[in-house]
Order: sequence, then C-alpha cells, then structure tokens
Amino acid sequence: MKRIQVAERNRLRNKSYKSAVKTLTKTYYSALSEYASDPSDENKKAVDSSMSAAFSKIDKAVKRGSIHKNAAARRKSKLAHARKQHESDS
Repeated sequence: MKRIQVAERNRLRNKSYKSAVKTLTKTYYSALSEYASDPSDENKKAVDSSMSAAFSKIDKAVKRGSIHKNAAARRKSKLAHARKQHESDS
C-alpha cells in the first residue's frame, strides 16, 4: 500500500514538472514568433527571459528525475536551434 502511495505521489510530481516544461516551451515559442514579426529590444528581452525560464525548469526536472538528461539536452537544443533560425532570418 505504501509503495502505491509513493508511486502516485511521484507520478503527480513528475506530471507537474513535465507540464511546466511544456508550458514554458510554448511561451518561449510564442515570444520567439512575436520577436520574428517585430524585432524590438523589449521582444528580444522577452525571448531571453522565456528561454532562461524554460532552460531552468528543464534542468530542475532533470535534477528531480522527471526527465532523462538526454531528453532534456534534446529539448534545450531544439529551443536554441529555433532561436538561431529566427536570428538568421532577421
């Protein structure tokens, strides 16, 4: 019974970290598209802050064991690659 309770607790914790990572990733992509349409300094700061927040949450999820480190590296790489693509287009 205790094992079931612990597994459920961990499942919910992992779910919250994964959900937060997805939310921050979507926020980052929306900020990036906004910056692509209107490349101003404040939009660039929004992209920087959302990227930083996403990276931070991904790293915390790895530290907690919710996401595998290679999956986290892949997600961070994808975010950085998207930014690089938008910078080369501008």
